[in-house]
Amino acid sequence: MDATENSRLEQRLASLSPTFTTAQARQALPSPPDLAHLVTEVEIDELSRGVYRRADAPETAHADLLAVRARAPRAVVCGESALALHELIDDIPAAVHIVVPRGTRRPTISYPPTVVTQYAAKTFDLGIERFEAAPGETIPMYNAARSVVDAMRHRSRLGETLALSAPGRYLRRSGRGGVGELHYIARELDALSVVRPAVEAVLA
Repeated sequence: MDATENSRLEQRLASLSPTFTTAQARQALPSPPDLAHLVTEVEIDELSRGVYRRADAPETAHADLLAVRARAPRAVVCGESALALHELIDDIPAAVHIVVPRGTRRPTISYPPTVVTQYAAKTFDLGIERFEAAPGETIPMYNAARSVVDAMRHRSRLGETLALSAPGRYLRRSGRGGVGELHYIARELDALSVVRPAVEAVLA
């Protein structure tokens, strides 16, 4: 490929988002071999099957989250991944934890390692906020209060130690002002009987 052709590809590459999919690349690049050429020339990195990131994109410690977001656009980061991002646990999750509405297709992602859960559609949107995984690139995840309540709801799966340490950290950070938000989320999720005793124990 000559210098002119390389320059043309670089210009088209610059028009893509820092993280992009094969489908998006097909709209910007003239032919599939162009994408393979860019990978070979280390102009882009393959994050997951069909998901790429430009080599000149800002550095990020959350490439796995961006890759999963591209593979599962409707998913929300939850569970251990959300707790870690909120610094409510010390553990570094071995997989990206996401959730999709119950009744929708469960995405199958082998890399990065991904754990997929399904929540009731009527409460799926409760507590969603945006996390900046890289400059200008955000992903949806549950806020701290929702993440704490979910940890306690699913403590048999996450483990009692992790589930019970999260509310303690959350309340030490937010103070008594955070109690109302925890109770609100717990009430909406029919989990008040589980959350209230834990909150009282932390504040005792």
